[in-house]
Amino acid sequence: MRGEVAIVGYGRTPYSRAKPGEPVVTVDEYLAWAADLALQRAGMTKNDFDGQGLAVSHAEVAHTVNWSAAVAENLGISPKVLLRGDQGGASAGSLLIRAAAMIHAGIVDRVLVIGADTPLNIPSVAPGLPLSPERSRGVFWDFQGPFGVMGATGQFGLIQTRYRHEHELTDEQLAKVAVTTRFHASLHPGAIYRTPITVDDYLNSRVLSSPLRLLDCVPIVNGGMAYVVTSAATARKLTDRPVYLLGFGEANNYYRGSRSRPDVTYTGFAQCAPEAFRMAGVRHDDVDLFQPYDDYPFVVVMQLEDCGFCKKGQGGKFVEERNLRFDGDFPLSVDGGQLSGGQPGGAIGGFAPIVEAATQLRGEAGERQVKDATKAVALGFGGIPYGRPGRSCVTMIFGTEV
Repeated sequence: MRGEVAIVGYGRTPYSRAKPGEPVVTVDEYLAWAADLALQRAGMTKNDFDGQGLAVSHAEVAHTVNWSAAVAENLGISPKVLLRGDQGGASAGSLLIRAAAMIHAGIVDRVLVIGADTPLNIPSVAPGLPLSPERSRGVFWDFQGPFGVMGATGQFGLIQTRYRHEHELTDEQLAKVAVTTRFHASLHPGAIYRTPITVDDYLNSRVLSSPLRLLDCVPIVNGGMAYVVTSAATARKLTDRPVYLLGFGEANNYYRGSRSRPDVTYTGFAQCAPEAFRMAGVRHDDVDLFQPYDDYPFVVVMQLEDCGFCKKGQGGKFVEERNLRFDGDFPLSVDGGQLSGGQPGGAIGGFAPIVEAATQLRGEAGERQVKDATKAVALGFGGIPYGRPGRSCVTMIFGTEV
């Protein structure tokens, strides 16, 4: 399946923090907005997807058993195939893999992939923690909720504590990730936080869940994103700058070691990233930019290690020794990532690495453009199961040529 499909358009709506006085935009409006932006860039209309494919990521606000069908109705599209992603931040990537499989099988020729959410507008059990079935029953309330672990920050705080018990990782190394993403966000007109920060700003930000600080944490926003994926043949008819999917890998419910006592310093990328690199026929040195799922700097460190850019325990040193800016030797999160750009709900943030990879490889990133970029790695990362990071992990490698 290497190079058989390509992204030909993408869209990202402006984000909102739902502050008093701001216009209220519904999730349906964000979905239509994101779809329209992607279709315009692709030179297509929604009518081009009648009898084709529509893929919709789950949203916290989507309290319905037929979300993808409802979205199709609201958009006025009659697709042959409906796909729904419910793997949290891995949904955008997993939907790309499913869409590629559908195209490879000849079932459809093109798929519109969309996602939007308005998490700041729905009831929550704690600020920024939407009330969902996953957080109101079972493992969460049996083993986490009663002890005050109320979300990703608490969970990743525990995992980072274990990591730092086994490996060397300094606050200054984590600060470099946060400072770099904010610098890139300052160059992105759609980022939610655009004022640059310093290492001292990071070090002096208050601790929320030890050892995680305020500037470790992703800002939640309302918004939507979309992309259009087609067969390679159709892509070449639509644009002279298709972004080909060269390789991919996926891992779900990954364990390193025993199930009763897994090594929590590993994620599923240790399994699926090597698969993606093998399929793509790409070496790590060939990668021009790395778009991780960067909701926390520490998560970036683990992803660098598990994707094979460095050995386990060496992620902090890797960050310290490299220039992570768009014009450096290892461009990272060149859109500002989610850490400074914003995360429109836990299931939609995974669109951002794909959208930025496509933006860069098409040469459309403006003043943050990575020079002569031809290959990009983008990651999706969804869910934090009890006792370990990353319920679902997706690695994607994109290129300008097959």
